[in-house]
Amino acid sequence: METVLAKMPEQRQVFFLTILFLLWKSGSEAIRYSMPEEMESGYLVANMAKDLGLRVGELATRGAQIHYKGNKELLQMDAETGNLFLKEKLDREALCGATEPCVLHFQIILENPVQFFQTELQLTDINDHSPEFPDRKMLLKIPESAQPGTVFPLKAAQDSDIGSNAVQNYTLSPNLHFHVVTLSRSDGRKYPELVLDRALDREEQPELALILTALDGGAPPRSGTTEVHIEVMDINDNAPQFIQSLYEVQVPENSPLNALVVTVSARDLDSGIYGNVAYSLFQGDGISQPFVIDEITGEIRLSKELDFEGISHYNIEIAATDGGDLLGKCTVAVQVLDVNDNAPELMIRKLTVPVPENSAETVVAVFSVSDSDSGDNGRMVCSIQNNIPFLLKPTFENYYTLVTEGPLDRESRAEYNITITVSDLGTPRLTTPHTITVQVSDINDNAPAFAQTSYTLFVQENNSPALHIGTISATDSDSGSNAHITYSLLPPQDPQLALASLISINPDNGQLFMLRALDYESLQAFEFHVGATDRGSPELSSQALVRVVVLDDNDNAPFVLYPMQNASAPCTELLPREAEPGYLVTKVVAVDRDSGQNAWLSFQLLKATEPGLFSVWAHNGEVRTTRLLSERDVPKHRLLLLVKDNGEPQLSASVTLQVLLVNSFSQPYLSLPELAQDPIHEDEEMLTLYLVIALASVSSLFLLSVLMFVGMRLCRRAREASLGVCSVPEGHFSSHLMDVSGTGTLSQSYQYDVCLSGDSRTEIKV
Repeated sequence: METVLAKMPEQRQVFFLTILFLLWKSGSEAIRYSMPEEMESGYLVANMAKDLGLRVGELATRGAQIHYKGNKELLQMDAETGNLFLKEKLDREALCGATEPCVLHFQIILENPVQFFQTELQLTDINDHSPEFPDRKMLLKIPESAQPGTVFPLKAAQDSDIGSNAVQNYTLSPNLHFHVVTLSRSDGRKYPELVLDRALDREEQPELALILTALDGGAPPRSGTTEVHIEVMDINDNAPQFIQSLYEVQVPENSPLNALVVTVSARDLDSGIYGNVAYSLFQGDGISQPFVIDEITGEIRLSKELDFEGISHYNIEIAATDGGDLLGKCTVAVQVLDVNDNAPELMIRKLTVPVPENSAETVVAVFSVSDSDSGDNGRMVCSIQNNIPFLLKPTFENYYTLVTEGPLDRESRAEYNITITVSDLGTPRLTTPHTITVQVSDINDNAPAFAQTSYTLFVQENNSPALHIGTISATDSDSGSNAHITYSLLPPQDPQLALASLISINPDNGQLFMLRALDYESLQAFEFHVGATDRGSPELSSQALVRVVVLDDNDNAPFVLYPMQNASAPCTELLPREAEPGYLVTKVVAVDRDSGQNAWLSFQLLKATEPGLFSVWAHNGEVRTTRLLSERDVPKHRLLLLVKDNGEPQLSASVTLQVLLVNSFSQPYLSLPELAQDPIHEDEEMLTLYLVIALASVSSLFLLSVLMFVGMRLCRRAREASLGVCSVPEGHFSSHLMDVSGTGTLSQSYQYDVCLSGDSRTEIKV
């Protein structure tokens, strides 16, 4: 069988030329074994491990398999020991017929790596068949005029054995008229002919009965017999003679029934009934003949369908008998011509699925092809599609391997439907397609990929804890656990940033949450990296930059820097009486810790002692006069200004200014007691005095209470110590005796430890 591989426009084909096959045959000797036929099942043929040079058990680890042409399971192998046994009794005649030598071909296939070993088992013949004649009795009609030395053909015995075990000799029972001679055909088979030794006399002995014995060459020899019945006939001088002693004809195997094969012709020089010739099939070659002959015309026609793959050659002996029962014979050699009537067959021997995507030149399948036809009809072409990353590689004889052309990529294509097409070179060409599905298994060769390299998230300050501020998402082209992504916060590059207390991430879906409220005035923005890691082996990861921008809330009121506000007295500014309108008295300076429009400040004059005398510029806080001063204007003016931002809601602060009118800057500054007292200012001073007195009183009472309490405890302790008993107070001091958080001078965080006994303490939390 030959196969050829070639690339064509639509498909890649692999051809095995005859010369390549011959080179392979010459370069790799087959392992040959020989054994007699008819050995019992379980017979030890050989030890394959030893003959292949392998260690004990290596056949099992390498998945050794036996493949026999036609899938006949005749042999079995113990992969652990390497012993090769018969699976059933082998009959050489049933397996090979007359073919000699009888050689059974089978292959040993090993994996890791893939190796092929051609093995042959030759069955030697034993003498297990006796010769058999086609008829138990032969009838010969011999004219009495036959001369001594005349030869009469006899039907040969058939023996299924071959060689020396086939028929070797013929003997005839003792008689006075005949002896038998053993002759050989061109193919070596023996056949008998009867020779007349002494003239016959019908009147003396009209018939004879002789025993013909066929002996084979076995030890001991086997034999078969038939009775030769001879009738002595009146004189018929001439036997029929065929025009040709050998007819050779070729018949296509697809010829229809009753098709004419050949016409034979014989003539007889006698006249009358002795000159009439009748044709018949004298003897075949031991095979059921698919032919019939017309006894009058000599036309040989088909009676059964021919099959070149079953029997490719027939030898037929034709007899021509005249009216006096004399006969002549000839041989017709029929050669059956092969036609392309068998499509190629493909048998998958090994299939590896799925295939890892990173593997290069991996053996996906091992298969064999066969075609029962011969010549071009049996030569085959194997091919696969052109647009897939796979190759067909011939191994030896009719075996191929399907391998990957290079590493596969599951993310590009996860499954391939590969159609292996086997076509013969006959006319018409017959094709057999076989489709296998190859799935590509995933490996972790793709790291998670973020949709963006960086993310910017905005968070309003004073947010609520556990606020969801956004989602960071990554994808992984792999599958299964290789595509399962876990998100995590990476350590920040800034060691001062306490990232773990600011933000958290859901490891499963990448959702980001703020853990506490943010203050824009403390932290305007911060950056960190989020990592995405898959669960493959090894793990692959990637990261993305996340920038969180804090948005400002209007949560800070304006703060006045100048004039400085004092709880005791407002700031006093001097104004000369000769000041012109628009004179700059002072400038209020204020700031706002917020940003943007929340920090845009505006100024407004709310209240003044003399309305209309002063004005405030809304955008810069400058306090200026609006007119000339007169003698009637009071010397002291009090201004109340409002500073407000532009936020939502709007926040504000107030500032109080005191302006003194002087004749000139050279005039001595008057102290406040010399000036007229402002009733409002006097009320505020009295209120301050009352508050100081009240605070002093409360503090004195509290201090006195503490001293008395401590004194009483000390007295009780001294008394108990004198009695040898230290009592423990029955209750605890209330933890909320005084709550001055944010308003007083003490906070709840101060603790006083008062020892009331030798081994007991009670914490008093104030």
